[in-house]
Amino acid sequence: MMRLVRAEWTKLFTTRVWIGLLLGAVALAVLSSVILTAFAGDPEVGIPAVGTPLYEQLALAGPSNSVVLMLVLGVIGTTQEYRHRTATPTFLATPQRGRVVAAKVLAYALVAVPFALVVTAVNYAVLAVYAGARGAVPGLTGDNLRVVLTAALALVIYTVIGVGLGALIRNQVGAIVGALVYLFVIEALIRQFIGGAYKWLPGGGLEALTATFEGPDLLEAWQGGVLLLGYGLVAAVLGTLLAVRRDIV
Repeated sequence: MMRLVRAEWTKLFTTRVWIGLLLGAVALAVLSSVILTAFAGDPEVGIPAVGTPLYEQLALAGPSNSVVLMLVLGVIGTTQEYRHRTATPTFLATPQRGRVVAAKVLAYALVAVPFALVVTAVNYAVLAVYAGARGAVPGLTGDNLRVVLTAALALVIYTVIGVGLGALIRNQVGAIVGALVYLFVIEALIRQFIGGAYKWLPGGGLEALTATFEGPDLLEAWQGGVLLLGYGLVAAVLGTLLAVRRDIV
């Protein structure tokens, strides 16, 4: 299994895609935190003031805004085999397709850990400077520490979901576009009009896991984490089953 995992890492790090996705994830996290801090305390916007517990949790949850790029990373990890027509030699070298998909899940989950650490570390460094200049550096204890850890965990879980989604759909463009439409359109509509159902979706699990603005009723934080992890595992299992059964086109 570790041989297959190392092979996946080689495929990933011999391209520049991971650099762009990592930089994009950092930029999204930092941008959201900077905007939040810039308008913090403005009564017209309704963002809590710098130094308040709610502000700090919202700002420290900034990395959770980058889950879409980690999802794309996972999708690419699977669909590149079909896009570049390397699936055939990969499965010929390892006829047990289930092991190949399992190796992809493990490889990208492990890669997502340092990626998540980089995103959260840079986000906190920017917050420490900007929020500190406005009067209070967010602490890393209690609920604040929980938000930092859960935001990083969300990045890892969404990467696993992406691997499973890529195994399910296989077409790289279709999987990425479908994921973006779901995250930014379908979930937003469900959140707006069917709040009771939203809490059971990945977006609802993400909001429950990390700090959020006032919104529909959500699960407890640990329940949101379990829900997200469940989506990741289901996507991976379904992707594995279909990869075993489907012909390579």
